[in-house]
Amino acid sequence: MERLVIHGGRKLEGAVEINGAKNAAVAILPAVVAASSGKCLIDNVPDIEDVHCLDRILSSLGCEVKKIDNNTLEIDSTSVNTVNACTEDVRRMRASYYFIGALLARFKEAKVELPGGCPIGVRPIDQHIKGFEALGADVVIEHGAVHVKAKQLKGANIFFDVVSVGATINVMIAATLAEGVTTLENVAKEPHVVDVANFLNSMGANIKGAGTDVIRITGVKKLTGCAYSVIPDQIEAGTFMIAAAATRGDITIKNVIPKHLESISAKLLEMGVEIIEGDDSVRVRYVGDLKGVNIKTMPYPGFPTDVQQPMSTLLSVVPGRSIITESIWESRHKHIDELKKMGANIKVEGRVAIIDGVNSLSGAVVKATDLRAGAAMVIAGLIASGKTEITSIEHIDRGYPHIENKFRSLGAKIERITVEE
Repeated sequence: MERLVIHGGRKLEGAVEINGAKNAAVAILPAVVAASSGKCLIDNVPDIEDVHCLDRILSSLGCEVKKIDNNTLEIDSTSVNTVNACTEDVRRMRASYYFIGALLARFKEAKVELPGGCPIGVRPIDQHIKGFEALGADVVIEHGAVHVKAKQLKGANIFFDVVSVGATINVMIAATLAEGVTTLENVAKEPHVVDVANFLNSMGANIKGAGTDVIRITGVKKLTGCAYSVIPDQIEAGTFMIAAAATRGDITIKNVIPKHLESISAKLLEMGVEIIEGDDSVRVRYVGDLKGVNIKTMPYPGFPTDVQQPMSTLLSVVPGRSIITESIWESRHKHIDELKKMGANIKVEGRVAIIDGVNSLSGAVVKATDLRAGAAMVIAGLIASGKTEITSIEHIDRGYPHIENKFRSLGAKIERITVEE
């Protein structure tokens, strides 16, 4: 078992490079399967466990995957020889459901085991199924797998009952090779939705409107390989922005798209943090006393749910009362019990966390209950007095590449250790 050990109380200073977006990469890699010829060269892929897991799934389907370097993959999907994605890796991660859309688009059939992922709440795939059925597929769930089959996919008008990133991307992938025009309404507008659409267009798809309320997909005959670079990770960037403010530091965060960070920047500015935007960088600097704020997570361009857990750590040491309302996932306050072990004064009522700021946190042995909760605990360790040990860090490795190295480069005292179970 591995743990992160942090000796807190140090200001973070310097510059850090942000990796490619996890949430984009985990959809783009499955989408490669829809290409029936040519190779895809994908750059700025984050070196994280979720990507390693997808590499293995792609290989199990018959793809040839070559690692050019830590952040570049070459994938040849022309020899995919099965529509069955039923492996332990598929069961392990949420994003494996994107193989349904990709296999259905190309082969008109897919059988994919129901996915896992972080335990942050009920995450049904009913909107995905609704979209596939509207395109003309029959969907059966049996023996723990989703079996989707169609004689031919045909364009349709689809209105999603709820805004869902996963359903938007999955149905968009499937519709690229459907006959006619597909119109998707009430869609997600997150940057990674736009990135997947741009990637599919690079393969020859005809998708318009990604990033708006309506996406229109005109079906094409085939998709082919392409070269593409994944966008920077909005959530990793937001985590380092929050860490800068929490440690009373001064960090320049490079390789970002500042517009993607506006909702995070706005809350930090409201708290009293200095934000200086460059063309592809953001400098976050502590300049004096901070004040509490109220936050409600919302679909993009609102405040991202993936950043609320790190933000709760920061607010736990900001004077006054702050309130965080989690409107996306019902179980995203599990990390609060861990923060309380460190001295935080937080009360949870349903989806609402009421935070009364304390002067400081103290080190403790705490657990990463999920991916973003893990980032919250790292920030807690960085600002706490004494030593903090974080267990279950496999969650953190799913989304943050070499997190301890990046924080060490900014002056943190953090190391990864191996302990016997």
